[in-house]
Amino acid sequence: MSPPDPRGLGPGAVLGILGGGQLARMLALAAADLGVRVHIFAPELDSPAYEVAARHTIGAYEDEAALASFADAVDIVTYEFENVPAATAAFLAARTPLHPGAKALAVTQDRLTEKRFVADLGLAVAPFEPVDSLADLEKAVAKLGRPAVLKTRRFGYDGKGQVKITEGADLAAAWDEIGHFPAILEGFVTFSREVSVVAARAADGAFAAFDVCENEHRDHILALTRIPARIGPAAADAAIEAARRIGEALGYVGVFAVEFFLVEDKGGEQVVVNEIAPRVHNSGHWTSEGAQTSQFHQHVRAVCGFPLGATARRGRVTMQNLIGDQANDWRAILTEPGTHLHLYGKREARPGRKMGHVTRVLPEAN
Repeated sequence: MSPPDPRGLGPGAVLGILGGGQLARMLALAAADLGVRVHIFAPELDSPAYEVAARHTIGAYEDEAALASFADAVDIVTYEFENVPAATAAFLAARTPLHPGAKALAVTQDRLTEKRFVADLGLAVAPFEPVDSLADLEKAVAKLGRPAVLKTRRFGYDGKGQVKITEGADLAAAWDEIGHFPAILEGFVTFSREVSVVAARAADGAFAAFDVCENEHRDHILALTRIPARIGPAAADAAIEAARRIGEALGYVGVFAVEFFLVEDKGGEQVVVNEIAPRVHNSGHWTSEGAQTSQFHQHVRAVCGFPLGATARRGRVTMQNLIGDQANDWRAILTEPGTHLHLYGKREARPGRKMGHVTRVLPEAN
């Protein structure tokens, strides 16, 4: 095999991934296609990514000896989830390249910091107020009104760490429900649908976005993604431009997602930024069969310094998450023409647990 390309890494490189869940699993499979070996670092004894990676290390994210050994064994490090401890990221970044970098983690790990960051870019966000006490919550509700959503600033996903504040809701009970953790109150946005942009940015500033996709959530978990989204060209362009500006301001390297509310009024459509995910994203799973380059291949390309791939859509695509025992229908799914089944190798199907997904690619409508 030829030596690594001096402009970046090449085939034969070792990519370290923090986290061993399904996103790491799909990244490892994509990396193998590009001749890149993957080394997983995670604390769990059994994780979906282990069985498809070249190597894995089981260790706590606070174990500096294990982290140092991991850093010595890889050429570059990335991660599959945004709640990597800041100290872990700093420790690794001092020893080997880390993409995305510490700034992306610092901004996106804290909902208040993230909202301020987006607002400072001049992009639309829901009205928000910081909440550090019950008194703060009472003042914030008085200012923003009801309904509103109280969210912990850190460690929330799939609806966890949040509670809706409706008319008549007991604010003390809501404050108790989130455990009195530092929080943010967000004013309610009346939207027609939820959409997202999955995009990649390279170290040289190159940017490539996939088509805007439309997302349907059930019980706060993504259930279905449709592409193309029901969104006008101007609003779609605005969403992609917002993602580009966010990636640039973060100095981002890799794939990321920006979730939006699509708001419709007499003035037309407007996109309002909801959240940033500094990683490959559930709403981008459709790209594995539905785009010329999957989000997983694109992330490996970006962090390793390979050229970014084309993002053109192959047709009309839907992606359905298989939650809990829905994955038990795998045999019937495999009989459907045009379907592509992805199971994550998780041993136990629990309610609310993502067990796999299905993509369906259809020809463009005439």
